[in-house]
Amino acid sequence: MSLALLKPTDPLEQSIALIGAALRRGDLSAVQLTERALARAQQAEPEINAFIEIQADRALEHAFVLDREAAQGCWRGPLHGIPLAHKDCFERQGLPTTVGSKVTGNAPGTRTATALSLLERAGAIDLGPLNMNEMVAGPTGQNPHFGDCRNSWDSDRISGGSSSGSGAAVGAGVVYGSLGSDTGGSIRLPASMNGLFGLKPTYGRVSRAGCFPRAFSLDCVGPITRSAQDCAFLLQAVAGVDAQDTSSLAAPVPDYVGLLESAAHGSRIGVLSGITGYHPEIEQGLEQLIKTATVCFGQIGRVTSNEIEMCYAMADVFSKVEAATLHGDWMRERGNLYSQAVFSRTEPGLHVPAVRYLEALQMRAKILNDFMNGVMKDLDVLICPTTPIPVPTREEADVESPGRVFGVVAALTPLARPFSYLGLPALSMPMGCDSQGMPMGLQLIGRPFGEARLLSIAHRLEIESGWNRLSNMHEAQRIKGSVK
Repeated sequence: MSLALLKPTDPLEQSIALIGAALRRGDLSAVQLTERALARAQQAEPEINAFIEIQADRALEHAFVLDREAAQGCWRGPLHGIPLAHKDCFERQGLPTTVGSKVTGNAPGTRTATALSLLERAGAIDLGPLNMNEMVAGPTGQNPHFGDCRNSWDSDRISGGSSSGSGAAVGAGVVYGSLGSDTGGSIRLPASMNGLFGLKPTYGRVSRAGCFPRAFSLDCVGPITRSAQDCAFLLQAVAGVDAQDTSSLAAPVPDYVGLLESAAHGSRIGVLSGITGYHPEIEQGLEQLIKTATVCFGQIGRVTSNEIEMCYAMADVFSKVEAATLHGDWMRERGNLYSQAVFSRTEPGLHVPAVRYLEALQMRAKILNDFMNGVMKDLDVLICPTTPIPVPTREEADVESPGRVFGVVAALTPLARPFSYLGLPALSMPMGCDSQGMPMGLQLIGRPFGEARLLSIAHRLEIESGWNRLSNMHEAQRIKGSVK
């Protein structure tokens, strides 16, 4: 897909707030907007391979219903008529869920995932299931069954994973947003690598009912969008307690959109220091963003943590053991249907001693308490890069070559996984571009249920930094062309 197709005047490039207002005025209809999104999806698909299936008829049928409701004066809210698409780990009633795998078969779903039902109730239109790393396991977007999902800025590079199609489809301007799932960075990595905003909420903030698990002690559902404001719109629609998910928490849901301008006021921000191994350009991007944050919020402190490596190791135990528990029978019966990367990462969980798993479970509350009363004692938000390295090429991050998957995962996820173990909200936002023109991500980590503050800070930094996704994408294309 030529980036020349992406223009700031295109309705698909508008914010949810602006396009929603246009829909409500009748400047265009939900059917017309959906037709544009479907056409963009078809144009982009050969290059980025973001979809498992584009469900055009189903999407247009829903858009027609929404237009009829609007004509009768029924307006469901700010997402009425907004085209979205979601990772294919969410169950859809009557439709198969692949989870990016050949293992699960084609049995139709018996229900629709709670989060998708809430979005449908809010008036959002679902264009279809998105590509992903097999079995929600992997940070690259590589999938030998449905084809690799590729970066929306440069198809020679990875899109991030496991919510790879979410990052690529939103980054390519096909849809306004997408729901992904995040066990150890699977929302934040695609957001970072496609120049987007991706939020892993507090554990239990959004229902996981009907979402295929990787590790139930870590999994979270959250949005990927092109702006902090759009992220707030999607979170507003899906946050809240759900009787179908016993891990969801009955905490009050604030007005995320309404608080976007004010929740950041008085925020105490610290930078996670003492981490080695940052690529020089990542470090440079971080320092530049710190300067912007200092102008916005005052002095930014620097803090160190002794818990990060421990939290990473504990999250790894959770991920391996809980995934192996889920996949054990399938691996014994249908092991040949798994990619070698997913099989090799999951099978070791069958051999982890029960004592080791219970230690990770038992220590979690204490480690979180120590972290909040230590590193975060005088902070509302902690910041660090989302990944320590620039976006790799697909060749560099090939996880299907024997023996490479563990190294690739370790290189991409050391700053994301620890906060999954702690259950804290974490948001990735753009922090500029590297010398190849590719986006770099900043991670904002908050206190439990601190999503409103994270979104508000990201919104302010987005404005003050002058982030312009389309302009930067075109520059990346220019750099790539000049290199060739």
